[in-house]
Amino acid sequence: MRSCYGGESGNSHCSWRRVGEFFLWFCIVGPMMTNFSEAAEWSVLPSIGLRGVYNDNLLLTPLPHDESYGYWVSPAAEFAGRTERLEVSGRMAADFVTYYGGEETSFTNIFLPLTVNYKGEKDRLGFTGGFTRDNTLMSELLTTGLVLRFTQRNQWNAAPSWTRSLTEKFSFQSTFQFSDTTYEDGLRLGLVNYQLFGASGGLLYQLTEQDQIQLSGSYFDFHTTNAPSPFRASFPGASVNLTHAFTESFTGTVYGGPRFVKSTTETTGASVGASDTVWVFGAGLTKKFESTTVQASASRDIVPSGFGLLIRTDRIFASVGHDFSETLGASFEASGYRVSGVTSRAIGGTISDQRLLYFAPKISWRFLEWWRAELSYTFRWRDGSGAQDSATSNAAMFTLTYFPPKLALSH
Repeated sequence: MRSCYGGESGNSHCSWRRVGEFFLWFCIVGPMMTNFSEAAEWSVLPSIGLRGVYNDNLLLTPLPHDESYGYWVSPAAEFAGRTERLEVSGRMAADFVTYYGGEETSFTNIFLPLTVNYKGEKDRLGFTGGFTRDNTLMSELLTTGLVLRFTQRNQWNAAPSWTRSLTEKFSFQSTFQFSDTTYEDGLRLGLVNYQLFGASGGLLYQLTEQDQIQLSGSYFDFHTTNAPSPFRASFPGASVNLTHAFTESFTGTVYGGPRFVKSTTETTGASVGASDTVWVFGAGLTKKFESTTVQASASRDIVPSGFGLLIRTDRIFASVGHDFSETLGASFEASGYRVSGVTSRAIGGTISDQRLLYFAPKISWRFLEWWRAELSYTFRWRDGSGAQDSATSNAAMFTLTYFPPKLALSH
């Protein structure tokens, strides 16, 4: 058996082994959870989708390219369990993807998110995390706004949390975070594996029925695990978060605070250090009408990157969702990113400023009790420091999904 720490050659083997361990863990722990209470309810909602895709620039490259066609087969199952104190929810899903034309390739995506919440009289314990196997132009692109080389990414996340109610209006909150990210054939493509450790804690006070204020401090440590020039950065910080409910259906949030970044790059016979102060902030509004939901936000954040450094992402986001009827709905999402390097050097290189625009309209029709059809379009535009880095991508997708009846049982 190959070691999980044997370099890039063992990444794929190790990731599949960890997926098996996740399933084994759930099969053992899941039944044990029902013993927390005599009354427990469990449900499973399976589905399977078939998607046809057209993309005129699959890799979002400024170089000459051809159009790509493909199909996705996506089985999935959502599960949930509930007792008087315990709530468990998650999803097991996969995408079996094949592309033809400009990019002839096949790959498999896996999604195993898990959420657990336990409520005591004064304490609330929580956990969010799981395993994700996707490619760098999927969820990572929408998180960072940075266009990486096209390859499969394996990521494990774990974020346990604890909330303690001190009084009716006053509570203490704490969260720990761990993330381990690896890229298949990453070094050849200029990508490196990394880990992120972090913790945060603070006080939450309910000022009025409409207003909350939260004061918190945090510490994060980021380091590469297989880079030719090892890189490490830490960024402690503090923030203030204010939430106001204008009405029952209209809420707003604003937050901000400094992050003090210290980084070190190890090179042959030398160690290069740097210090930076970055202000992280954001604001968001959510409005719910009878059949329409509108969201808007703007933020600046520090996020890790497969290029082996920390990046600063400025993002604006807006979305509208409307239900025309119980069976017909439509949505529209738009995002704009401006990306630059917080830690400017890693592996002897630099990262240039980049911009990304993204918008995606979608219409969904549940034409039968267990069948749903979706038609969507996605536009992406990226621009780097030079005119030669500009590129656009147009994609059209048609998805047909079958939902068998929900399986439910009580214990």
